[in-house]
Amino acid sequence: MDKVRYGIVGVGNMGSGHAKNLLEGKVENAVLTAVCDINPEKLTAYKEKGLAVFENVEDMYKSGLIDCVIISVPHYLHPPFAIKAFENGIHAIVEKPTGVYTKQVKEMNEAAKKSGLVFGGMFNMRTDPVFREMKQLVESGELGEIKRTNWIMTAWYRSQSYYDSGSWRATWAGEGGGVLFNQCPHNLDLFIWITGMMPKTVTSKCYFGKWHDIEVEDDVTVFVEYENGATGVIVSSTGDAPGTNRFEIIGDKGKIVFDGRSYTFYKNKISEREFNKTFTGGFGEPEYEVIVSDKKVLYSVQHAAVVQNVTNAILGKEELLIRGEEGLNQCTFADAILLSTWQNKTIQIPFDDEEYWAELQKRIASSKVKNVKEVTFGLGNSFLGK
Repeated sequence: MDKVRYGIVGVGNMGSGHAKNLLEGKVENAVLTAVCDINPEKLTAYKEKGLAVFENVEDMYKSGLIDCVIISVPHYLHPPFAIKAFENGIHAIVEKPTGVYTKQVKEMNEAAKKSGLVFGGMFNMRTDPVFREMKQLVESGELGEIKRTNWIMTAWYRSQSYYDSGSWRATWAGEGGGVLFNQCPHNLDLFIWITGMMPKTVTSKCYFGKWHDIEVEDDVTVFVEYENGATGVIVSSTGDAPGTNRFEIIGDKGKIVFDGRSYTFYKNKISEREFNKTFTGGFGEPEYEVIVSDKKVLYSVQHAAVVQNVTNAILGKEELLIRGEEGLNQCTFADAILLSTWQNKTIQIPFDDEEYWAELQKRIASSKVKNVKEVTFGLGNSFLGK
């Protein structure tokens, strides 16, 4: 194989963006050969370009026309479509979130392991040099032991027209969550990936339809505790304008501050813990050096970078950077946040998968179907740092 043949299932907002990248040649050694969508109107333009089009995903999988599928459909369908791909010998890239509830994601991960195929996750922010450098600072020990994490992530503003653009959007039955599962999966993923730490406990307050006429959460505040005694806070909303995107990681040797575009490293000349023990002057604090990164986040190129890496992994040219199985971390975190609010208590991680599933079923049972005509928006305004 010298080229990877791609199929895309779901050519709405995200799927059409992936199609554009492939058709414009932004991924080397990759070619888009087929697309699938239940809405035949969306397929016309692709058929005119000479691509094979399908209204049934199994027909596309069995066509022999694709080597890898990009799954970009409503969230609940991510795991079953991925599992079916693996059963048909097809590699897969799953859009975020990889799933809505942990039980389902674990089933998908097991199917991926059994297949031996390449399974990539669309946590595209991990490809950016800014976030990779932040992770390296933590892993290198330059930041020291982490003491605190804070992320104010309210720059995901969405209007009511966005939520009204699809019958499945912002419903428990169709989407399975709000800001935690649609906008913030990237941030929850980075929160864990950069620090290398999964919270031990989660205590949250989620507001459902606070700023919009929706069923699911659009305003969230979370307090976490880690195994090493560190604590953290996440605040997120789709109702703040202008919003804020500020991520701080504080260690005993300094702190990293991400401001939405780049980061600054405040590097202590002596560890805070050592300074605390040895300083005798009363008022005072460790001196520090300010190191400003010269890199800026380029959100708009990250998706193609993920597909490029998966393509190279399939062709045996490089290791897979973002394993789809790692999506379980983000799903676990988001589920714990919702479960904490639903049960009004602190949640220990890991929690009982069946317990979360039962609570979600209660919300699905009262979920209302929206009768709206689906609208596909351009993705340009959805990227942070636009």
